[in-house]
Amino acid sequence: MAEVLLFHHVQGLTDGVRAFADDLRESGHTVHTPDLFGGRTFGSLEEGMGFAREAGFDTLRERGVAAAEDLGPELVYAGFSFGVVIAQKLAQTRPGARGAILMHSCIPVTEFGESWPDGVPVQIHGKEGDEFFDEDLPAARELAKSTSAAELFVYHGDQHLFTDASLDAYDAEASKLLMERVRTFLSSI
Repeated sequence: MAEVLLFHHVQGLTDGVRAFADDLRESGHTVHTPDLFGGRTFGSLEEGMGFAREAGFDTLRERGVAAAEDLGPELVYAGFSFGVVIAQKLAQTRPGARGAILMHSCIPVTEFGESWPDGVPVQIHGKEGDEFFDEDLPAARELAKSTSAAELFVYHGDQHLFTDASLDAYDAEASKLLMERVRTFLSSI
């Protein structure tokens, strides 16, 4: 079974993020869910972004990196949207990474190095009509083309945080398919 470090989105460590982690735990995986916002959650993306700006994006990313330092090196790094930046950075720069799961976002690989690390499998998930993921889709496609260890899954619809059952954007059908794909990915690690 895999050990996963899962970073929440900009609305915080919501009940939906916790439920996603619990689903993975039920499959036998160890899942860590650090709370980068100190218990705060937000009712909208805008409120969460306001908090993140005030707290400082670099400060929040440093909290995520610090959470990894308390764990062993052989982790799968996963993130939802805002959390993808931290997960992707750690997967690309921390020796021993076992894999990465990037949901609702993907940034250019060149942010953290010249290329995706050899031998580190990655899954990227997002919706084709999501205005935020659409901005990241070129980077996701480039990553998927750059390594045979990458899988890109684009779902129908326009909801951004469609995997969070506690938000209005939740899409049960797409989330079920995403979870099946994530479980398959983790079972291969």
